[in-house]
Amino acid sequence: MNMLFHMGRYYLLMFKVFAKPQKRSVYFRQILREVENLGLNSLGIVIIISVFMGAVITLQSAYNLENPMIPLYLIGLTTRDSMILEFSSTVVGLILAGRVGSNIASEIGTMRISEQIDALEIMGINSASYLVFPKVIATIFINPVLNIISMGVGIGGGYLAVVLTSAIPPPDYLIGIRYAFVPFYISYSVIKTIIFAYIITTVSAYHGYYVKGGALEVGRASTKAVVYSSILILLFNVLITQFMLA
Repeated sequence: MNMLFHMGRYYLLMFKVFAKPQKRSVYFRQILREVENLGLNSLGIVIIISVFMGAVITLQSAYNLENPMIPLYLIGLTTRDSMILEFSSTVVGLILAGRVGSNIASEIGTMRISEQIDALEIMGINSASYLVFPKVIATIFINPVLNIISMGVGIGGGYLAVVLTSAIPPPDYLIGIRYAFVPFYISYSVIKTIIFAYIITTVSAYHGYYVKGGALEVGRASTKAVVYSSILILLFNVLITQFMLA
């Protein structure tokens, strides 16, 4: 029953979030601010993690495929497909759930306990739409960009690893990242990223919007936002993969 209660309240909140905006110009400025806050400010951590993910995938593949019968270019192919299909969408999504999700939950939760949300409601403003809608649109727009950047940086990190360690000849790696490329994989990864962005934003906003108590409860709401967002990302990762790649 508790789960049904939260599901029902979540859907009611989403109904308020996606109500018709009252002033489109105000929302547009909010979206631009959220793009910077939730997306561009995460670019550094996405790049750093992607470089190391690409390097680790490449080196582990090289050390585990030390068989003269296996073509070396398959290591580049493995790095490319691993980054595109899984790491740049799911792993980066989990990282953003920790950074962006906790940020959203704590921001909205603080506004709730300081009665700023109540003040917005008294002034006749749809607080759910005003606070959450720009965040949803901003992450849906900017997270796929981060995803594509992560793909390129991760593949580049793999190339950097083979150059610095001589695990395989760099030309073989370059052949591998071009071999049997399937453009649909990028579409698949971007679709996953959009869904994950929606999950991260709305679930985190839900936990922050309905927080009760003081600063301690805001911290707990942030933790719940990260945990539940991560679980849903992993669940939907399985469902989307089964639906789109099966």
